[in-house]
Amino acid sequence: MEVSSVFKTSTVNECKVINLPKFATSAGHITAINNQVEIPFNTKRVYYLYDIPSGETRGGHAHYNLYQLIVAAMGSFDVILHDGINERRITLNQPNQGLLVVPGIWREVENFSAGSILLVLASDSYNDLDYI
Repeated sequence: MEVSSVFKTSTVNECKVINLPKFATSAGHITAINNQVEIPFNTKRVYYLYDIPSGETRGGHAHYNLYQLIVAAMGSFDVILHDGINERRITLNQPNQGLLVVPGIWREVENFSAGSILLVLASDSYNDLDYI
């Protein structure tokens, strides 16, 4: 898979928290995420992080082309976004909210609560050439 070496200029303001649909039933809640409906891309990869030790930081990279939706499937954590000029800190702590991260934005994740699960829907398969 070829990756463009042209860096997309994005700002942290293009990253946004998306309220995902939450349906209540007598047996609990359900949230469904549909390609090109709740998120502006087609999901090609799903992964999640869990059992993260206290004080650990994850991320520490950006992508040339990849879009991601980051969800706190359980617990909470902070996502710090950098665009080279501006920085934003967003706390995720609801499983029916996701943070859309656009290409070219550096991200770090910290302050994981005990038992937290970070779920990511990505617009493409893993490709080490897409990492910045």
